[in-house]
Amino acid sequence: MTERDVVTKLFPDSELRELRPDQWPHPADFAAPPSATQRAAWVEADRSARPGRLAKLRERMAAEGVDGYFGVRWEHMRYLTGLPFDESEVTGSGDTGKFLVGADQVWVIADSRYTIAVKREAPESTLYEANGQLAELWPGLTEAAGVKRVAIEAATIPHLTWERLVAAAPEVELVPIEGWVEAQRQLKEPSELERVAAACAIADRALASLLPSIRPGVTEKELALDLEWRIRTGGADRLAFDVACLAGPEAALPHGSPGDRPVTAGSVLLFDFGAQCAGYRSDMTRTLFVGEPGARDADVYRLVAAAQDIVFERLWEDMSSAQGGTDMPMGRAYDALSRAVIDADGRWPAYGHGLGHGIGLATHELPGLGRRSPEEPLPRRTVFSVEPGIYIEGEMGVRIEDLVVLDVDAGRLDRVTQFPRDLVIVGV
Repeated sequence: MTERDVVTKLFPDSELRELRPDQWPHPADFAAPPSATQRAAWVEADRSARPGRLAKLRERMAAEGVDGYFGVRWEHMRYLTGLPFDESEVTGSGDTGKFLVGADQVWVIADSRYTIAVKREAPESTLYEANGQLAELWPGLTEAAGVKRVAIEAATIPHLTWERLVAAAPEVELVPIEGWVEAQRQLKEPSELERVAAACAIADRALASLLPSIRPGVTEKELALDLEWRIRTGGADRLAFDVACLAGPEAALPHGSPGDRPVTAGSVLLFDFGAQCAGYRSDMTRTLFVGEPGARDADVYRLVAAAQDIVFERLWEDMSSAQGGTDMPMGRAYDALSRAVIDADGRWPAYGHGLGHGIGLATHELPGLGRRSPEEPLPRRTVFSVEPGIYIEGEMGVRIEDLVVLDVDAGRLDRVTQFPRDLVIVGV
C-alpha cells in the first residue's frame, strides 16, 4: 500500500464534514468547568504525590553521587514543593522560588513578599528567608542543608551566577545536570491528566461560543481578545499562552501575533490558544473557513487532517503492542510518519516545526515528537500534542492541533481536545 493509498483509506473525503451554523458545536457539548470540590481534590492529590516525586529525585541524586539538587525552574518548584509560580510571577520574584533538595528536607528561598505564600502553599518544605543576593545566601543555605556536592539545572542558571556561587562556597562542588526533573514530569499522574483534560474543555467551550462572532470585517485582535475573555470567564485560571488569531496569508506564520487585519470572506482563520486550569495547560489549533472554502484550501485542510490521523492510527497500534511489555517508539518516528503523508502527496511542503510536544505545568515540555526529539521511547502514561501543518507563504496556512493522552497499561489513547476537526465554516 502506498502512502497515497494510506491517506485515502484513513481519511476519505466523506469522513470530514462541512459544519455550517446549524451544525456548529455548542458550548454545552463540552465538560463544565471544574467545581471547587474537584479543585480541592487536585490540591490534595499533589500534596500526596510530592513525597513520591521527591523520592524519585533522591534516587537519581544517589545514583549520580550528589547529595543536593538546586532547582531554579518555576515548574519544577511547583511540582516538587507546591509553590504555585509560573512565568508571569518569576520575572519580578528575584531568587524567590529557587529550592534546594537535600537528603531529607527541601529548602525554599523566599523574600518578604513571598514568605507567607511559601508557608501556606509549600508547608512540607523549610522556608529559607532571602535577605540578600543568592551568592550571599549560598554558604548558609548549603551548610544548613548539609550538602557538599550539588546538582544544578545548568541550562537555566546564568554563567555569572554559577561563578558567584562557586566563589561564595568553594567547598561545595557544583555539578551541571540537565533533564532530571523534566524526564520525571513527563510520566503524568492521573490527577495531572485530569487537569489537562479540564483545561482542554475550557478551551473547547470558549471557541464554540466564539463562532457566532466571527464575520468578515472583524479584526484578528478583536477576535483574539474576545476569545481570551471567554477562556478567562469560562473556568480558566489564566491563559496557557497568548492567543494567536491569524487570517488569510498570516495563517502561514506557524507562530504569529494578531494584528489589526480584518477577516475577509473566502479566507482561512487560524486560532492557536490554550487555557490553564489548576496549574495545568491545554494547547489547541483550529483552522476555520470564512465562507465557502476554495478547492485548494479544502484540499490542504484534508491533507493536514490525514497527516494527523495516520499518527493516531499508528499510536493505537503501537500502544497495543506495548501492552505486551515492549517500549513505545520514539516520538520522532511519528513526526516522520506524518511528514511522509504530506511529502507523498507532493503538492505542498510539510511543516518545518516538530509534530508535537508534551504539556502539563508548562506549555512545552517532554516528551517531544520532532526530528530533534530525544532518542528515547515515549513514556507509558503521558500527554502530548499532535499538530501537523502546511504553510503556503503569502497565501494561507492550515494547522490542526489536538492533545492526546496515552496510557499504555490502561489501554487508553484519547484525544482530549474535543472540538471537532471538521471543516468549520463561519461568517455566513
